[in-house]
Amino acid sequence: MYDYVIIGGGSAGSVLAARLSEDPSVTVCLLEAGGRGDGIFARVPIAAAAVIPGYVRSANWLFSTVPQAGLNGRRGYQPRGRGLGGSSLINAMLYVRGHARDYDEWAALGCEGWSWNEVLPWFRKAEDNIRGVDDLHGRGGPLQVCDQNWTRPINQAFLKACEQNGHRQNDDFNGPRQEGAGVYQTTQFWNGPKRGERCSAAAAYLHDVMTRRNLTVITEAHVSRIIVERGRAVGVAYRFGKEERVVRAGREVLLSAGALQSPQILMLSGIGPADHLTSLGISVVADSPEVGGNLQDHLDYTMIFRSPDTDMFGMGLMATRDLIRAANEWRTERMGHLRSTFAESGAFLKTDPALDRPDIQLHFVVAMVDDHVRKMHWGHGYSCHVCVLRPHSRGTVRLASADPSAAPLIDPAFLSDPRDLATLRKGARMMAGIMAAPAFDKYRGSELYPVGQSDAELDAAIRARADTIYHPVGTCRMGSDDAAVVDSALKVNGIEGLRVVDASVMPRLLGGNTNASVIMMAEKIAAAIRVERLSARGQPSSRAEASKSGLHFA
Repeated sequence: MYDYVIIGGGSAGSVLAARLSEDPSVTVCLLEAGGRGDGIFARVPIAAAAVIPGYVRSANWLFSTVPQAGLNGRRGYQPRGRGLGGSSLINAMLYVRGHARDYDEWAALGCEGWSWNEVLPWFRKAEDNIRGVDDLHGRGGPLQVCDQNWTRPINQAFLKACEQNGHRQNDDFNGPRQEGAGVYQTTQFWNGPKRGERCSAAAAYLHDVMTRRNLTVITEAHVSRIIVERGRAVGVAYRFGKEERVVRAGREVLLSAGALQSPQILMLSGIGPADHLTSLGISVVADSPEVGGNLQDHLDYTMIFRSPDTDMFGMGLMATRDLIRAANEWRTERMGHLRSTFAESGAFLKTDPALDRPDIQLHFVVAMVDDHVRKMHWGHGYSCHVCVLRPHSRGTVRLASADPSAAPLIDPAFLSDPRDLATLRKGARMMAGIMAAPAFDKYRGSELYPVGQSDAELDAAIRARADTIYHPVGTCRMGSDDAAVVDSALKVNGIEGLRVVDASVMPRLLGGNTNASVIMMAEKIAAAIRVERLSARGQPSSRAEASKSGLHFA
């Protein structure tokens, strides 16, 4: 028996476990299906290039979508991190919060307490930014955020090319304005004994506190279902090896398995669309039709170029020599190009100047990244990605069977809304203009997948090659309406003692990478749980002070 049982040790789960166990009077159990997330492939930043495509399989769920009608019937690839740290183990480490208006829209949709001014304190609390403290940034938090001082020179060509196409530079995408082109800040250790390593959520929050007496972390624990008795979540059943085990929760079960697996676990537990559950022989505990619905993701299209310049990542004898040299530099000094995110610079742009915020994002990559690094090319080169930031298409996550070990059926329904294709087409045209700018003349070689000038040819190329850039959200939607899966405190409607805390609760997709926002959400909810607990005990909890930070009570 524990006070709190957390399902999933990813970005949200790591934060929740660390923050809740700060109170020695409560007990916390964290269940994670993967490993500890502290091996060499988790610590070396560029190792993600081996984990994302599945060359190293232990830290990746390696999911696929169902066939996508909008992508010529192709099955998309959905890599998700497995282990303490979750997808922060394998992501590009880009620290991006999205646009302030995204959060204000959440609040307007009925998500009380989630406006920009109410979430900003939790972003600042989480981060230890190398740039120091100001109105928008924090210092002293667990998550180290640093500038990239090792970027390849070709990034300056990208920034110049953006200028040549009329786009101004921006040295802080999390500053007063998001629009423009710049070098990304990253979640990497810039200070202390882990300098140079990936600062995953587990490395930032969890690894150093796992010896707390009131915190139990169980890895290799595959959750089968949440146990609900008389309308209340009271425990979790999980598989450890060949053994079935149960852990009980005296206060709450916190589900943080991500946008693809949180709805899967809810449905396995009988919480979801009743007709779908009964068709699989699962007893309905709560008919919640929107569980697994509202799936949104950033669809990404890539231009890839060979280059005569060898100062980039590549394949060949020279590339191998450079990699060995960089490995030695990282091993001895924790510096050098093994710190790279690959996606070192990028841009947030508007396809229409009249828009109130950027609607596309570019990731400029110092390597030929083709099909999630699953297609390899000899030599050196670079690539640029464009994605639609606020897609209109909505998909689903459903169960393939009642077997907890079966992968979920993931259907992002990419390009099911024609507005997304229209925006991605405009974004691809803007990207092509940047890639053709004179700034790239010294670097440019042949393009791997040249496309003709007509819209029909570009649309065909998008349908043939576009895929996710790893930001699924929305499948346990937060809101104040009766159909919402969770309320503004992220408590599951219709079930007591159960919350969902991860990207699945986002009502709409953010205009940017999602990891920083998930960490913020977990910080905010951990604080809310603490205040609720103190209030229940009759202890002074300073509700006014909590309210100033955006804490609200259900």
